[in-house]
Amino acid sequence: MVKRTSMDTKLSVKLGKLNLKNPVILASGTCGFGKEMEGLIDINKLGAIVTKTITLDKREGNPPPRVVETPGGLLNSIGLDNDGLKNFLFEKIPYLEKLKMPVIVSIAGNDIREFKKLAKELSAIPCVNAIEVNLSCPNIIHKNAKFSLPAQDTKAVGKIISGVRKMTTRTLFAKLSPNVTDIKEIAKAAEGAGADAVSLINTYPGMLVDIKTMKPRLGGVTGGLSGPCIKPLALKCVRDATGAVKIPVVGMGGIMCADDAIEFILCGASAIQVGTANFVNPRAGLEILEGIGKYLGRNKMKNIKSLIGKLKVEG
Repeated sequence: MVKRTSMDTKLSVKLGKLNLKNPVILASGTCGFGKEMEGLIDINKLGAIVTKTITLDKREGNPPPRVVETPGGLLNSIGLDNDGLKNFLFEKIPYLEKLKMPVIVSIAGNDIREFKKLAKELSAIPCVNAIEVNLSCPNIIHKNAKFSLPAQDTKAVGKIISGVRKMTTRTLFAKLSPNVTDIKEIAKAAEGAGADAVSLINTYPGMLVDIKTMKPRLGGVTGGLSGPCIKPLALKCVRDATGAVKIPVVGMGGIMCADDAIEFILCGASAIQVGTANFVNPRAGLEILEGIGKYLGRNKMKNIKSLIGKLKVEG
């Protein structure tokens, strides 16, 4: 048994059935399946890891170029490139089961049947502590849907989350999109369908053009925008969602340092995910964790719960 320190207790948070020793999580798609971070940081010091999104069958993803830097951010069009569930179980699980931290697996499907099958199969794996249902990837095409993303439709969110809920007793996260009229309604739909927490936000759609070739700079033409440039938008979504649901909100979107993370926590996030920052500074997660601890100390706060949702708004 790993002995917990006073700092672990001070920073510990609970998301559904999931107990995290601290609120810093590595975001899906930015740290592979954990092994990619070996030699760079000790990820076991962080709260949890969300794996790269997996699908039932292998996906080739979008054509290159897939990643382009943009002022204040990153534009990507990966398209959920992955080797599928079977490969994940045989090739990735052996490493993940050695980690001394909760493992959250991100899943995506073309229809509810695929989401349910993924959830059922993954729930049989002891080291899979939670499932994050990716309802909001802007780089894939969802067939036979009224909206381009399931996360844009309260009925689709409710149907998928309730379907997955029936397949698993694991902690269930619904990853939502900011590209909606009212994030509060989408968050409430996820909560009502059985989600234990909502993760937001995913990327914003965008594109860049090469004026020399007169062509899009991404092979997939459009992609998802992440990084510091979306932080103000993400903060508003997190604050709106935390005011609408009783389940925990996991915030992300442009978190590059401890100050950024603290802003999200003040706006109501019970935990945060570090994404684009990992590409710039692999140690970002650890530095953010250290910074949160120091902030609590400077402000004489007993624990992280003393900070969650404590935004001071006059009037």
